[in-house]
Amino acid sequence: MGYSTVQDLLVEGQIITALGKELPTSTHEVIDLRGLHVMPGLIDPHVHLREPGQTHKETIETGTMAAAAGGFTQICCMPNTTPIVDERKWVHFIREEADRFGYATVHPIAAITKGAKGQEVTDFVALHQAGAVAFSDDGKGVQSAQVMRQALLKAKQLGVPIVVHAEDESLSGAGCMNAGPVAERLGVPGIVSSAETVMIARDVLLAQETGAHVHMCHVSPEAAVQVIRCAKESGAPVTAEVTPHHLLLTDEQVEHLLAQAKVNPPLRAESDRAACVRGLLDGTLDMIATDHAPHTKEEKDRGLLDAPFGFVGLEISFPLMYTAFVKSGILPFEKLVYLMSTAPAKHFHLRGGRIQLASVADFTVVDLNQMRRVNPEAFRSKGRNTPFVDRELWGWPVLTIHRGQTVFQA
Repeated sequence: MGYSTVQDLLVEGQIITALGKELPTSTHEVIDLRGLHVMPGLIDPHVHLREPGQTHKETIETGTMAAAAGGFTQICCMPNTTPIVDERKWVHFIREEADRFGYATVHPIAAITKGAKGQEVTDFVALHQAGAVAFSDDGKGVQSAQVMRQALLKAKQLGVPIVVHAEDESLSGAGCMNAGPVAERLGVPGIVSSAETVMIARDVLLAQETGAHVHMCHVSPEAAVQVIRCAKESGAPVTAEVTPHHLLLTDEQVEHLLAQAKVNPPLRAESDRAACVRGLLDGTLDMIATDHAPHTKEEKDRGLLDAPFGFVGLEISFPLMYTAFVKSGILPFEKLVYLMSTAPAKHFHLRGGRIQLASVADFTVVDLNQMRRVNPEAFRSKGRNTPFVDRELWGWPVLTIHRGQTVFQA
């Protein structure tokens, strides 16, 4: 971080074998990237690929194509598929399908509880041996503190994180957006921010007691940022992610976009959005994750009360963040790369996140001077559901190399 230079990069097979000035070119294919920026392949710790079972929304093929187009060479996929990823065979299936297509490396996150029902902890050892890099019941919060404590103890033995979808259902109820003046004007039930903060506070305490690594998903309210900040100051083994939409949007958008702005946790008030930005800048929030959640047009057209939660994000997250934070002068370019590549690799114990000798040749090339409007019809993902339609963005990926192979070229 904080380091940039102009130099050549030599790839042989899947490995970076040389870095330096004016490397010999006579026996190699040369790609001229002058005027562009090369960075380590982006890594997204929170993606919904929908497969197995929900292939009308997304497949492993279309999801990894979208990842490559967005500059991502590694993604972690959530287990709330049909069936739930709570058995070894589904972990194997996801990894084998991703390897078959080859657009990006996919790291499955397996379910904490069988069927994601929050009652009986899965076989962590078997799932980890099959390739699961973490455990989560994402889409649902584990309502029982006792079950979560059991899960943390098992995760601690394996040295892997528990990835927390923080939602106390006794508080969130049937809400479809943030509780507040906008929900009142629209006459719809709201989700209070304490539904998220209460569970984050509970799991921080359990992490302190067990010593297990807890990773908080898609943090959204100001109070939750403060709880995580205090936890880190006390030395608790806690990390956290934040999404582009919680950094850039508020519940005011729901009034105009309705279900196209429906997400869980919901878009919050301006004070919450600003707190998330502060948390990202001061290190309270460790990384950026898309929470890429594709749905069909028919599903999102059901209306605010009945439509599913979620947006797609893989193909636009880097230009969103570059435009909002780097081009505006809020964040250095190298810090954004750290937040979207190096930090996820570090905290999820993945290879990558850096361009260095003998590392896997995963890297992304971006054109910081290219401006385009967000056009969902051009997405590789099956999902078109985004609140950022027509937004002007800079810094688009133009080339993605995964394991030494070109998997996307604009």
